[in-house]
Amino acid sequence: MSETYEALLARLANAIATLHPDRRIRVAIDGVDGAGKTVLADALAPLVIAKGRQVIRASVDDFHHPRAVRYARGRYSPDGFFLDSYDYQAFRRLLLDPLGPAGSGNYIAKHFDHRTDQPVAPRPRQSPSAAALIVDGIFLHRPELRACWDLSIFLQVDFAASRERNATRDGTPDVLNPDTPSSQRYTGGQQRYLSECRPAQQADIVIDYNDLHAPAVLKWKLNAD
Repeated sequence: MSETYEALLARLANAIATLHPDRRIRVAIDGVDGAGKTVLADALAPLVIAKGRQVIRASVDDFHHPRAVRYARGRYSPDGFFLDSYDYQAFRRLLLDPLGPAGSGNYIAKHFDHRTDQPVAPRPRQSPSAAALIVDGIFLHRPELRACWDLSIFLQVDFAASRERNATRDGTPDVLNPDTPSSQRYTGGQQRYLSECRPAQQADIVIDYNDLHAPAVLKWKLNAD
């Protein structure tokens, strides 16, 4: 059933603010490239804070591998995009594990800048004892990450819609053409992810996000234990 964007934001913010209020939680916002993950996460953060819960915002995009690793299988390889884009060991070691139930709370939110292809100087921070980490990114329901999430959200968006949003976001209309090598890399890698990892089945919440003005919740399954 569709609802307004504002109503969905309020519903999601309340779910995050009230989940396991006595400890830190880790929330994933997953979806194909251009689905609207970052915008949604940024919109949710202040609403959760307004409900009395502190928020840590992070993105898997700050944990890329260097270009030499990302493109080792070829500049336009879909398998390379799926397998080699991110340093999941660092992602867990520096961010997800420290903010888990048994973690120290001492975390680093940014590890690598893919634009400059350089590591980011580490800036350790101490998390509040009951903060909500909200992470946006692709591939967040890979097997090596699934156990890290107290709540996971998957934004279901058609590739045609994601290409349009990418073109608007990045000012690169060539991404509208699904036959370009770069489009085939990104689409092919994400199709492999959808096929092998089945994020819509793994996620707690699934939202049809093709129409930003009338998103539709397809699945809402929260475990408060």
